Amino acid sequence: MKDFRSLKVWQRSHELVLSVHKATLSFPKEETYGLTNQLRRAASSVPANIAEGCGCNGNREFARFLGIALRSASETEYHLLLARDLGYLDIKTYERLNNQAVEVKRMLTGFIQKLNTDG
Repeated sequence: MKDFRSLKVWQRSHELVLSVHKATLSFPKEETYGLTNQLRRAASSVPANIAEGCGCNGNREFARFLGIALRSASETEYHLLLARDLGYLDIKTYERLNNQAVEVKRMLTGFIQKLNTDG
């Protein structure tokens, strides 16, 4: 059992969640139960699945949770794009958040490959 807080990928994904929450504070009120909620849930699912995977026995099961986290990061990436296209995020904020999401996806992909190689 690993301490998820010590993993760089968890730390980066947690930073992404905090950034997403801050950025969505300015979204229109009518989006509270729409895009705001979807974006926050997708982003928070990434570190949550990493944390859950740390409680698993074995690399294979852990890699499965990291795969779920990777899919949530991709969902986050799409919701950020949608928010930008709807005018809820300015270009600078979108690029910063998107870069964070892409970094997390790269880290997750590398981690999954390492776990699958180590068996």
